[in-house]
Amino acid sequence: MRKFFITAAVVGLTALGLGAPATAAQAAETGAQATVCNSKWPGRNGNVYAWDAYDCQGSPLGVTAGNDPDWSSAGGGFANAWDKASSVMNAGYTGGNDVVQFWYVQEYQTGYACLSPYEYFADNLSDNTFSSGHSADNNIRSHKWVSSCNVWLT
Repeated sequence: MRKFFITAAVVGLTALGLGAPATAAQAAETGAQATVCNSKWPGRNGNVYAWDAYDCQGSPLGVTAGNDPDWSSAGGGFANAWDKASSVMNAGYTGGNDVVQFWYVQEYQTGYACLSPYEYFADNLSDNTFSSGHSADNNIRSHKWVSSCNVWLT
């Protein structure tokens, strides 16, 4: 019986010893990466978001669970939003069409860049380009949900 208690104590202390450094590391990592985008993360609600400012600041330009072939006209979740987005967020559900593909021209033309559901958001589009080579910052005119991509926003 005594051997059982000693073994249980060793296992318990080992678990505590391993848990403390991981918790401290996670706290330090979270603090170092805290952004406004982090505070606006809604969880997986099926929507794509875009903001006029960097770091998801201000009110969203639009929010939708569907595709939007023209960010200048009403009806797709975004209106009067052409060439304004400086940060974007993918809160879509994972599985299937869970990648948001943003396009340089309306109706899904010219160049694209995508945001993975596991990237969550791109808080500064100034360091991203579309497949056409154009800057992604203030140049999005449409988006659609797809299952794969080869040009990624970060």
